[in-house]
Amino acid sequence: MKADAHITELPEVASPSEVAPQDARELSRLFFDRLAVLEEGTAEYQYARNTLIEMNLSLVRFAAGRFRSRGPGEMEDIVQVGTIGLIKAIDRFDIAREVEFTSFAVPYIVGEIKRFFRDTSWAVHVPRRLQEARVQLARATEELRSRLGRTPTVGELSQLMCLSEEEVNEAMLASNGYNTSSLDAAIGSSEDGETALADFIGAEDGALELVEDFHTLAPLIAELDERDRRIVHMRFVEELTQAQIGERLGVSQMHVSRLLSRTLTRLRAGMLTTD
Repeated sequence: MKADAHITELPEVASPSEVAPQDARELSRLFFDRLAVLEEGTAEYQYARNTLIEMNLSLVRFAAGRFRSRGPGEMEDIVQVGTIGLIKAIDRFDIAREVEFTSFAVPYIVGEIKRFFRDTSWAVHVPRRLQEARVQLARATEELRSRLGRTPTVGELSQLMCLSEEEVNEAMLASNGYNTSSLDAAIGSSEDGETALADFIGAEDGALELVEDFHTLAPLIAELDERDRRIVHMRFVEELTQAQIGERLGVSQMHVSRLLSRTLTRLRAGMLTTD
């Protein structure tokens, strides 16, 4: 009964969204006066807050009008995002400052729309399904943060968005595709100066040095006679033992050892000369 009594103190607005802008300004002052003394979360508070939102949607349409060149589908997103800015303005407006609500709200609405464009300028290709989920996630996060006074959990977001927790986590992960950073961008500083992102990515590849060695070695092996090339091939490509090589060539293991040692010494000297 107490709740009903409080509600009747405010005029009943049948269709708040259809109130003319001039009338909306006058009624908003009255509703903000009541909102300031009502307890958040009560039926009276929600009535006043929701009426203020609907009455001032014309401000959102006004701000969204700057982006008429966008397609119809995106304009719908712009209006919804602008409405989030309107809600923020209503929740943060202090009538005691004697500032017109319209002057206070428009920067919030425009700022939210600009943030929408910044956040949806994808740096990498992300499926449309995840792009839409990301926008939905942003709205749900803002609504719950305003309602709960803290950052919502994945479970709370999942319930509000009617998505599984896995899908919510996927939408959060997709947000990483919005922006890229230069590898030269500074992410910290030390006594030696600024530290760039590139300092933490990758490592020297030892295989690259092997490639250079192979290119140097190839012409040197080509200069060997047929028998020496064959011995090197059997030892290091076929991975035969010196005894096995001796059996194939019809010589002793010791002779193979001497031939192999002489060949490797020649190759090493050639590589050092080349360097």
